[in-house]
Amino acid sequence: MPYEMAAPPVGEAVMKGGGLGPYEPGEWSDDTQMTLCVARVAAAGIDLASPEGLDAVAEAFTAWLDGGATDVGIQTREVLTRAKQLEGRPHERLTRASEELHARTGLTAGNGALMRTPIVGLSALDDRESTARAARAIALLTHADPLAGDSAVLWSEAIRVAVTEGRLDLTAGLDLVTPANAGRWGDWVEAATGAEPGIFGNNGFTVTALQDAWAAITTTDRGDGSAMHLQRGLQAAVRAGHDTDTVAAIAGSLLGARYGASAVPTQWRRMVHGWPGLRAHDLVELAVSTSARGRRVGEWPSVASMGDAQIPALGIPHPIDPDIVLGTITDLGRVRELDVQAIVSLCALGLEDIPAAGMTAREHIEFWINEEDKEESNPHLDFVLDDASSALRQFRAEGKRVLVHCRQGIERTPAVALRYAVDLGVAPELAERSIRAALPGIRGGGRLWDVAAHGA
Repeated sequence: MPYEMAAPPVGEAVMKGGGLGPYEPGEWSDDTQMTLCVARVAAAGIDLASPEGLDAVAEAFTAWLDGGATDVGIQTREVLTRAKQLEGRPHERLTRASEELHARTGLTAGNGALMRTPIVGLSALDDRESTARAARAIALLTHADPLAGDSAVLWSEAIRVAVTEGRLDLTAGLDLVTPANAGRWGDWVEAATGAEPGIFGNNGFTVTALQDAWAAITTTDRGDGSAMHLQRGLQAAVRAGHDTDTVAAIAGSLLGARYGASAVPTQWRRMVHGWPGLRAHDLVELAVSTSARGRRVGEWPSVASMGDAQIPALGIPHPIDPDIVLGTITDLGRVRELDVQAIVSLCALGLEDIPAAGMTAREHIEFWINEEDKEESNPHLDFVLDDASSALRQFRAEGKRVLVHCRQGIERTPAVALRYAVDLGVAPELAERSIRAALPGIRGGGRLWDVAAHGA
């Protein structure tokens, strides 16, 4: 946000706040705000391409404009404002206003439809035609130019492919775009592949916004499947300049689809927040519920708590650093008793589990680690373990006493405790002996333990 329509950063872009809002550090802008309007409908299990789904999205856009928008694109504001004066169902009013604007100006191919596309790519993971249909219908609510709809279709299909097949392919949806534009889109994607972000002109245009985002992704892809690609790609997207929040939102959505929540570094997840009062954990709940085609009430992630009264508390000081407390999910309810000021959670949590009582959202961070001893169950394991250890070191540098816990405290908690000790300079063998002595009931061993001690 701080770099939108301003000088690109020298070195790394940082979450320092400011921008056109102005915004707090880590606060998302209209790109994510509008995506959330769509996401809250998709997470309820409503078909986004149905009249009911489009009505719900249209009403959400209007309510956002009236009560939550911190920044609104000129075209989007004009369509939403004009639609209020028209008759018919909510989505019919928006679509008519969008078509009227296109008939009058011929200039409705802004990037405002593409930027809110990400969640559509998760809404029908097994049905590419449904994905494309929903992407185009939602684009049409404010952007009538076929190029805007095409860009949304291409990006939504790329996200679906990234999630289901684990690869980045922007050409996968070329057969789904407007037939008359298919050849041009193929040329535009080819021109952007491996190109320098920012060379395509004004990225307020949906084509050049897509090209800058794709260029940022492809120029930073080293082909090794590293989670660091997400950070490199986003930094490159911001350095493209001009409409930086939108290009980064577009690029970030596809990078996130490819690498997952575990690839997003601690310092970003700790800070990210925005309208309507959501944090990182809430975004995960919306995404998972959307991919499941609706919330499964009583099941993770749409459950109040993942606590289990049968799991005993642990609350044992780390043998190397006693201000790191090793625990189980039951220890989440003992924050005051344990006298901790920050929490690192290594297991699935419910909606009311985070932040824990007495904690702020910035003091309670989740990490994604699976106890299954399979490489595919823990993508980017070395990165995640390093990131969790970094979070512990960061909290300790702030003078905080920290609870680190998983569900039962016998696998993930000791593994992160081991990585933390090694990162402090303790020999792996000594660190392992110390942790086994402090936690005699742990499992240890296997890939998780080995990577914690020695790296990937």
